[in-house]
Amino acid sequence: MRNEMMHRPVVKQELVDFMRNKQKKIQGELGVIEEEAHEAGVPIIPHETVVFLQFFLDQIKPKNILEIGTAIGFSSSLMAQYVGEEGHVTTIDRFDVMIRKAKVTYERLGLTDKVTLLEGQAAEVLPTLTGPYDFIFMDSAKSKYIEFLPECLRLLRVGGVLMVDDVFQAGTILDPIEEIPRSQRTIHRKLNQFLDTVMTHPDLTSTLLPLGDGVIMITKEKELTE
Repeated sequence: MRNEMMHRPVVKQELVDFMRNKQKKIQGELGVIEEEAHEAGVPIIPHETVVFLQFFLDQIKPKNILEIGTAIGFSSSLMAQYVGEEGHVTTIDRFDVMIRKAKVTYERLGLTDKVTLLEGQAAEVLPTLTGPYDFIFMDSAKSKYIEFLPECLRLLRVGGVLMVDDVFQAGTILDPIEEIPRSQRTIHRKLNQFLDTVMTHPDLTSTLLPLGDGVIMITKEKELTE
């Protein structure tokens, strides 16, 4: 399973290589899992995003984290290092193969009590959650971002941060839709709708970062009305 995102960065390749190879590696078993994933082409967040997450989470010190899109459990395991003794990570995934791999990851790292994996469609699971969460990381089907956004904002505490991965589509997010392959047009349209919504919302503050295939960080300034 090839990690396509790893091969389509949105900045110069020389800078990507520098960020991925020169920044500190993760220590211990989680670092081994990262290396194994890269060697096997398994889709996990790239190392520049790893380092950013380490820095950022250490600054905000979240207690409760929600992730949408577990994959092999790498990013949720990384985030679990920053929630403290009483904190917790909740993650959602619907793919059986990923769920099995994630459970192995949590067992391997001794995180079964620190991470709760909810199995099922995020659209069905999100309304059952109460939150609030200090930090939400969304890295799932890109066409679903706009659909998941209202529930994410409901669950996010005021002042909390929603981080959304892979929003640039290798830079094609800027291209006219007529130039996008038909099979990708739904993603293109809905991802543009998502970006326009969060960047123009009067009660949200957002910033775009050229990490991996693009990241947007969103803060909820106050409770939102319907």
